[in-house]
Amino acid sequence: MATDPYKELGVARGASQDELRKAFRKLAKENHPDRNPGDKKAEERFKRVAAAFDLLGDPDKRARFDRGEIDADGRDTFRGFNPGGSGGSGGSPFGAGGRFEGVDLEDIFDMFGGVGGVPRGGPRSSGPAKGHDVRARLEIDLEDSIVGATKRIAFSDGRTLDVTIPQGASDGQVLRLKGQGAPARAGGQPGDALIELGVKPHPVFRREGGDLHMDLPVSVPDAVLGGKVQAPTPDGTVSLNVPKGANSGSMLRLKGRGAVDPRTRQRGDLFARLIVTLPDGPDPALEAFAEKWRKERPYAPKRR
Repeated sequence: MATDPYKELGVARGASQDELRKAFRKLAKENHPDRNPGDKKAEERFKRVAAAFDLLGDPDKRARFDRGEIDADGRDTFRGFNPGGSGGSGGSPFGAGGRFEGVDLEDIFDMFGGVGGVPRGGPRSSGPAKGHDVRARLEIDLEDSIVGATKRIAFSDGRTLDVTIPQGASDGQVLRLKGQGAPARAGGQPGDALIELGVKPHPVFRREGGDLHMDLPVSVPDAVLGGKVQAPTPDGTVSLNVPKGANSGSMLRLKGRGAVDPRTRQRGDLFARLIVTLPDGPDPALEAFAEKWRKERPYAPKRR
């Protein structure tokens, strides 16, 4: 990645982690391949944005980048290194006078195999270093967070991965996928993929803890006479009994049809608020009935 990751995300160098996350979410959503099928420019932009956030979203890697210890691709930098051997040191690999700045001595010895070809300090006991973790955000529907699902996500390196969304997933929850991160050098274990879940707002349901709320339109005849209406739930459509004489604002409860409470891990309820709704367009018969009713049986609704 040749560009400055801060510029790629459109934030200042002093931006907070929360500002970085907000900028990444906005740009990733705008340029996601699912939203821009076949758009190579958007796909490349998505990859660059994801790579920038992978670097800056990790406080340790961000600090190293700000100090100049790694470049925008996350690779170690060795300032003062002069592979051409020019300068006043007679071809010293470290430049004039053998000096170098911003480089850890342990890194230099390790880069050249230690002294005399033997790693500094003798054989390493810890083995090859693990690869970096990668981070991504996955937007899911409310129904998926309740009943579970499998979703595909695209990474900045072009890989795709099927992610299993557990039942009762919550907004902001992070899933760790072992071994699905960046590969390690020298045969080490790859890093992990950290997938942050974002639950999208729903056009029908409003979530309050483990419960869901919705407005349910009912016709005038069903409100007056009672009847069965079809009501949406996260598990599918169900038949709901509307009591005789129901008014707008009346609340019906569907037990166990709500969301999953993140504290108790129990399924909540779904509350349907009835909204008595007139038919679309004028209805002469209904108007004549209402006119007669207003003359013969006037009443003033009570404030609820």
